[in-house]
Amino acid sequence: MPRVRFLSDFDFKPSAQVTVAYKAGTEKLVKAVCAEKAIAAGKAEEIKPKAKPADGE
Repeated sequence: MPRVRFLSDFDFKPSAQVTVAYKAGTEKLVKAVCAEKAIAAGKAEEIKPKAKPADGE
């Protein structure tokens, strides 16, 4: 599952009965098909996950 940042509002329709609305500025893990559609529409960009600090430091 890719992590994306939505550059503008994006409505993803995984089926005819469901719409998932993402607001601009949201950073989330999303299904690959959602990421592909949002990036192709110019509404999102893929980002690298934030690094976690090492234990004990």
